[in-house]
Order: sequence, then structure tokens, then C-alpha cells
Amino acid sequence: MAIAIRPAGAADVAAIDGLLRTSFAEPAEANLVRELCIAGDMVLTLVADDEDSGAIVGAIVFSRMEVTVGGQAVPAVALAPLAVAPAYRRQGVADALVHAAHERLESVGVVLSFVLGDPEFYGRFGYDPAVARNFDSPCSGEYFMALPLQGGLVPCGVREAARHAPAFSRLGAA
Repeated sequence: MAIAIRPAGAADVAAIDGLLRTSFAEPAEANLVRELCIAGDMVLTLVADDEDSGAIVGAIVFSRMEVTVGGQAVPAVALAPLAVAPAYRRQGVADALVHAAHERLESVGVVLSFVLGDPEFYGRFGYDPAVARNFDSPCSGEYFMALPLQGGLVPCGVREAARHAPAFSRLGAA
């Protein structure tokens, strides 16, 4: 199996929506991505193509966040969702997507990446609840984690707001 990671384009919208609808039990993640796209809050979307079939077998989406530390805005994103087609799971597709995305985000100056998810799964990529702790967020708790990019440096100062794009407040409500 050969997988290629690339930025998503307009021609990929239907395939990404289909992947999200088959990867999750509910349509919440597909609805979230649609709303983020409509609102202009998406920062980065990468897809994983099966080079043999040409099918999109994985996708990762990052959206804008409003984050402040010590009264200063910090460039930050939220990872959600990360999806891999069932037949391609446990084959390194998610790892390839996450690592490629982190490299791109770091190269454009993003300082923090947040995620709300399973600490065991996302911990393997460096996401840590301790980094997200003390941010004022409706998502606060053991499943709210952050990863410092830019060489792993965490901004100094009092951790203040960590606000997701408005679409997150409707996640699961539809």
C-alpha cells in the first residue's frame, strides 16, 4: 500500500464528506467540517490518497482558535476531525497525516495545536493535557490537550482564553 499526503482541494469536498460519514457513527464531524468551511475557519486540510486506487482514505482538519497568553494573541489551531477509512486503519495513515500537518503548521508559525480526544491516542503525537491546563475553555478537562509547535516551546505568561471556532459549539447538536 502506497499513501500520498497532500493538501485537500475543492474537488475533494464530496470524498472527504463521504469519508467522514463512513468513519464516524454520527454525522457530527462531517457537519462540523462543512460549517468550518462555510465560515472560513479552516486553516489546513490534508488528505491521504491510496496511490493504487486514487481514493481518499484519510483526512485531517485544523481550524482557527482564539488563544491568548499573558494578554497576547497566540497563533493556534484545533485538530478536528482526523479520519481514516476502516480498511486503512492501523497502517500508519493517521500518523502520516498528523506528522505532515504538524510540519506544515509549524512552518507557517502556528504555536499551539489543541485537540479534544483520547489522551492515549493523541498523546503519541505529543498532545498533553498539562499544556492545555489552565486555559479558559468550555472544553477544559482531561480530554482537552495541546501540543506546542515551534520546537516544543510553550508561550510564557498566564494562560487565558482558548476558544474554538463557533462551529464547535454546535458539534453534535444537529
